[in-house]
Amino acid sequence: MPYRYLDEIATADVAFEATGKSLEEVFASAAEATLNVMIDEPERIEKKERVSVKLENRDRDMLLYDFLNELVYLKDAKKLLVRVESMDIKEGADGLSLEAELSGEELDPAKHPLGADVKAVTLHMFSLEKDENGWRAVAVLDI
Repeated sequence: MPYRYLDEIATADVAFEATGKSLEEVFASAAEATLNVMIDEPERIEKKERVSVKLENRDRDMLLYDFLNELVYLKDAKKLLVRVESMDIKEGADGLSLEAELSGEELDPAKHPLGADVKAVTLHMFSLEKDENGWRAVAVLDI
Protein backbone atom coordinates (compact mmCIF):
# COMPACT_ATOMS: atom_id res chain seq x y z
CA MET A 1 0.00 0.00 0.00
CA PRO A 2 1.83 3.06 -1.17
CA TYR A 3 1.97 6.28 0.78
CA ARG A 4 4.57 8.94 1.57
CA TYR A 5 4.79 11.71 4.15
CA LEU A 6 4.80 15.31 2.95
CA ASP A 7 7.13 17.26 5.27
CA GLU A 8 6.87 20.41 3.14
CA ILE A 9 3.11 20.78 3.72
CA ALA A 10 2.85 20.81 7.50
CA THR A 11 5.47 21.39 10.17
CA ALA A 12 3.38 21.10 13.35
CA ASP A 13 1.11 18.40 11.93
CA VAL A 14 1.74 15.35 9.74
CA ALA A 15 0.77 15.34 6.07
CA PHE A 16 0.74 12.35 3.75
CA GLU A 17 -0.15 11.33 0.23
CA ALA A 18 -1.75 7.93 -0.34
CA THR A 19 -2.38 6.24 -3.68
CA GLY A 20 -4.30 3.27 -4.97
CA LYS A 21 -5.67 1.81 -8.16
CA SER A 22 -9.20 1.70 -6.68
CA LEU A 23 -11.09 3.72 -4.09
CA GLU A 24 -10.79 0.81 -1.66
CA GLU A 25 -7.03 0.66 -2.17
CA VAL A 26 -6.47 4.40 -1.62
CA PHE A 27 -8.67 4.31 1.50
CA ALA A 28 -6.64 1.36 2.85
CA SER A 29 -3.36 3.13 2.04
CA ALA A 30 -4.54 6.28 3.83
CA ALA A 31 -5.61 4.18 6.83
CA GLU A 32 -2.18 2.55 6.97
CA ALA A 33 -0.45 5.94 6.77
CA THR A 34 -2.63 7.24 9.62
CA LEU A 35 -1.92 4.17 11.76
CA ASN A 36 1.81 4.45 11.09
CA VAL A 37 1.76 7.97 12.54
CA MET A 38 -0.03 6.76 15.70
CA ILE A 39 2.33 3.85 16.42
CA ASP A 40 5.85 3.05 15.30
CA GLU A 41 5.48 -0.64 14.49
CA PRO A 42 1.99 -1.36 13.10
CA GLU A 43 3.11 -4.79 11.93
CA ARG A 44 3.06 -5.85 15.60
CA ILE A 45 -0.73 -5.46 15.78
CA GLU A 46 -2.34 -8.87 16.12
CA LYS A 47 -5.78 -9.75 14.76
CA LYS A 48 -7.46 -10.31 18.12
CA GLU A 49 -10.60 -8.21 17.63
CA ARG A 50 -12.78 -7.46 14.62
CA VAL A 51 -14.64 -4.22 14.00
CA SER A 52 -17.20 -3.57 11.28
CA VAL A 53 -17.50 -0.02 10.00
CA LYS A 54 -20.38 1.27 7.88
CA LEU A 55 -20.35 4.86 6.66
CA GLU A 56 -22.25 6.90 4.11
CA ASN A 57 -21.54 10.24 2.51
CA ARG A 58 -22.53 12.06 -0.65
CA ASP A 59 -18.91 12.93 -1.48
CA ARG A 60 -15.97 10.58 -2.00
CA ASP A 61 -13.49 12.87 -0.25
CA MET A 62 -15.73 13.32 2.79
CA LEU A 63 -16.26 9.56 3.00
CA LEU A 64 -12.48 9.16 3.25
CA TYR A 65 -12.35 11.95 5.83
CA ASP A 66 -15.04 10.21 7.91
CA PHE A 67 -13.28 6.86 7.60
CA LEU A 68 -9.90 8.18 8.78
CA ASN A 69 -11.53 10.00 11.69
CA GLU A 70 -13.24 6.73 12.62
CA LEU A 71 -9.79 5.14 13.00
CA VAL A 72 -8.71 7.98 15.30
CA TYR A 73 -11.95 7.57 17.29
CA LEU A 74 -11.34 3.82 17.72
CA LYS A 75 -7.84 4.54 19.06
CA ASP A 76 -8.94 7.30 21.43
CA ALA A 77 -12.34 6.10 22.67
CA LYS A 78 -11.98 2.32 22.48
CA LYS A 79 -8.17 2.01 22.76
CA LEU A 80 -8.18 -0.14 19.61
CA LEU A 81 -5.50 -0.21 16.95
CA VAL A 82 -6.96 -1.61 13.75
CA ARG A 83 -5.95 -2.36 10.19
CA VAL A 84 -8.12 -2.84 7.12
CA GLU A 85 -8.98 -6.45 6.35
CA SER A 86 -11.52 -5.81 3.62
CA MET A 87 -13.50 -2.91 2.24
CA ASP A 88 -16.29 -2.34 -0.23
CA ILE A 89 -17.33 1.09 -1.48
CA LYS A 90 -20.51 1.41 -3.51
CA GLU A 91 -21.84 4.42 -5.39
CA GLY A 92 -25.58 4.96 -5.59
CA ALA A 93 -28.06 7.67 -6.41
CA ASP A 94 -27.84 9.08 -2.86
CA GLY A 95 -24.05 9.02 -2.62
CA LEU A 96 -21.55 6.46 -1.45
CA SER A 97 -21.55 3.74 1.16
CA LEU A 98 -18.53 2.09 2.74
CA GLU A 99 -18.45 -1.23 4.53
CA ALA A 100 -15.13 -2.24 6.03
CA GLU A 101 -13.91 -5.08 8.19
CA LEU A 102 -11.06 -4.06 10.46
CA SER A 103 -9.00 -6.20 12.77
CA GLY A 104 -6.56 -5.42 15.52
CA GLU A 105 -6.08 -5.33 19.23
CA GLU A 106 -6.18 -3.15 22.29
CA LEU A 107 -3.48 -0.50 22.52
CA ASP A 108 -0.66 -1.65 24.78
CA PRO A 109 2.16 0.93 25.05
CA ALA A 110 4.59 -1.83 26.08
CA LYS A 111 3.88 -3.75 22.86
CA HIS A 112 3.01 -0.86 20.52
CA PRO A 113 5.60 1.93 20.65
CA LEU A 114 3.59 5.11 20.39
CA GLY A 115 4.24 7.62 17.66
CA ALA A 116 2.45 10.96 17.49
CA ASP A 117 -0.91 11.41 19.19
CA VAL A 118 -3.23 11.98 16.24
CA LYS A 119 -6.16 14.06 17.47
CA ALA A 120 -8.05 14.33 14.18
CA VAL A 121 -7.88 14.44 10.41
CA THR A 122 -8.08 18.05 9.25
CA LEU A 123 -9.72 19.53 6.17
CA HIS A 124 -6.62 21.65 5.49
CA MET A 125 -5.43 20.63 2.02
CA PHE A 126 -7.54 17.46 2.22
CA SER A 127 -8.18 16.01 -1.24
CA LEU A 128 -9.10 12.85 -3.10
CA GLU A 129 -8.64 12.86 -6.85
CA LYS A 130 -8.65 10.37 -9.68
CA ASP A 131 -5.68 10.42 -12.05
CA GLU A 132 -4.27 8.23 -14.81
CA ASN A 133 -2.84 5.76 -12.25
CA GLY A 134 -5.95 5.44 -10.10
CA TRP A 135 -6.63 7.54 -7.00
CA ARG A 136 -4.54 9.99 -4.95
CA ALA A 137 -5.41 11.36 -1.50
CA VAL A 138 -3.68 14.05 0.54
CA ALA A 139 -4.42 14.43 4.25
CA VAL A 140 -3.09 16.45 7.15
CA LEU A 141 -3.31 14.91 10.62
CA ASP A 142 -3.62 17.14 13.67
CA ILE A 143 -1.10 15.98 16.28
